[in-house]
Amino acid sequence: MSEYVAPLKDIRFVMQDLADLDRVVALPGCEEATPDVVDAILEEAAKFAGAVLSPLNRVGDQDGAKWKDTVVTTSPGFKEAYRQFVDNGWNGLGCDPEFGGQGLPKLLSTAVSEMWKAANHAFSLCPMLTQGAIEALMIAGTDEQKAAYLPNLVSGEWTGTMNLTEPSAGSDLAAVRTRAEPVGDGTYKVFGQKIFITYGEHDMTDNIVHLVLARTPNAPEGVKGISLFVVPKFLLKADGTPGERNDVYCVSIEHKLGIHGSPTAVLAFGDNGGAIGTLVGEENRGLEYMFIMMNAARFNVGLEGLGDAERAYQRAAVYAKERVQGTEVGVRGGPKVPIIKHPDVRRMLMSMRSRIEAMRALAYVTAAAQDNAHANPDEVERKKGQAFAELMIPVVKGWSTESAIDIASLGVQVHGGMGYIEETGAAQHLRDARITAIYEGTTAIQANDLIGRKIAREKGLTILAVIADMRAAATRLDGDLAQIGARQNAAIDALEKAVAWIVANFSGEPRAVHAGAVPFLYLLGIVAGGWQMGRAAVIARARIAAGDGDPFWAAKLATTRFFADHFLVQAAGLAESIVAGAGGVLEMADDCF
Repeated sequence: MSEYVAPLKDIRFVMQDLADLDRVVALPGCEEATPDVVDAILEEAAKFAGAVLSPLNRVGDQDGAKWKDTVVTTSPGFKEAYRQFVDNGWNGLGCDPEFGGQGLPKLLSTAVSEMWKAANHAFSLCPMLTQGAIEALMIAGTDEQKAAYLPNLVSGEWTGTMNLTEPSAGSDLAAVRTRAEPVGDGTYKVFGQKIFITYGEHDMTDNIVHLVLARTPNAPEGVKGISLFVVPKFLLKADGTPGERNDVYCVSIEHKLGIHGSPTAVLAFGDNGGAIGTLVGEENRGLEYMFIMMNAARFNVGLEGLGDAERAYQRAAVYAKERVQGTEVGVRGGPKVPIIKHPDVRRMLMSMRSRIEAMRALAYVTAAAQDNAHANPDEVERKKGQAFAELMIPVVKGWSTESAIDIASLGVQVHGGMGYIEETGAAQHLRDARITAIYEGTTAIQANDLIGRKIAREKGLTILAVIADMRAAATRLDGDLAQIGARQNAAIDALEKAVAWIVANFSGEPRAVHAGAVPFLYLLGIVAGGWQMGRAAVIARARIAAGDGDPFWAAKLATTRFFADHFLVQAAGLAESIVAGAGGVLEMADDCF
């Protein structure tokens, strides 16, 4: 069974040439990310991902986390791998140096995160949730909370969780009923149950810091009455070390389709008198603070889709080169050949690879925009970076994860009947990828956010500016790239048509617009991915013309052409379903379903 090999050549290319690494590392606070440092980090991350995390991926799937009497034991090897992960400093890569982090750019931490997720999706979820807790406390935590929790969260000595969902409150957080009662000394007693809590209980660290949504006694109904609390597994002693056990216990873990190595906990707060917590920020602003964690998590789940897709592609490509079956089409009486010689197998592999390259490029460019939003000294550039990142994060999350499901499914198909057999490992990638389009906000939630908050509310201002950039880039697709340029321009036309319709009809026909929300997310993903692939093709052409014989450049041209011919051509149909397809969605009576 093949292990994960980080695609460092494409990662470096996208970071440098598409996401403009030089510009990112020139930002204030990013000076430590010198070329030598970046290269060393990528090389070491690739080694750790391939040698330590990848072999545990199958272990976690077959021998998942176990629960007994409120205690969760992680899969064999996970605890030891996590210790290595922490000791090597990986947890604090992009965190604030004030609390022990390395302060490296989001662009670099994004590339490293992709490797963790591709090597071992289930393992990577633990540090991912911790990063979200760190970001929430950095922005909304009190000085006391930051001092008490951030150094150990940044180092990875402790882990963090995000506690939103309840049995009766899934995506509708207005239904949250967990309550927090003030004690009178600045603390609260928290009572309630939370479900679907990733790494809500485990044996890898000696404390877990839960960030919990709950209502105070006089809170208004709905989302405006939700507050955020820090509720540690162990209360802290005066010296800041874990002390008395808090009243929060894991009463079970879920039995899931995939990511078996990641314990998904049901947590009970306050069954023995009340779990002690402290308020984060201001009362009744909890959902606002939690969205800090959610936005970070949504981007990272998009990277999970990219990672699962890359792992599925690698396994399928290896199998296609090794599996001998049938003779080559058009060769009468020829010898048996590896199945990679068969046109439809090649089509499937190209479908996988071209989308992965587009997904990676879009994610990394979005990461660089987040770096600019955070650190650029020019206010105009900061706002531009923030607007672009906010527009694209739902796409990175939604399009990448939906694509990953299809890519992982194609990986099974490339294997044929053996793909359906667990022994090959192909099925695990499909099972693991399936959750990515669901948790941290389903694809529909991402799409509704995209068309509402990111497009209709500002009358398309940001996306129209992005479309202008797309058109400018397409002008460079000339000469031998003219066919790709024509595909790109036609796709941009389709996107602009859909944007105009959404802006014009969002207020007057909200149900019709929302009926096309997910197709619009797909449309923007395809066109934005094609935009980045087109930029890559122009660079590849120039390198070849300059005499660079590296086959990487010819392969980049091939994947770009495939993406244009097989995915950009879908744009017109998607646009038509958005502007004219609502009737088929909405007309049939409920009783007829």
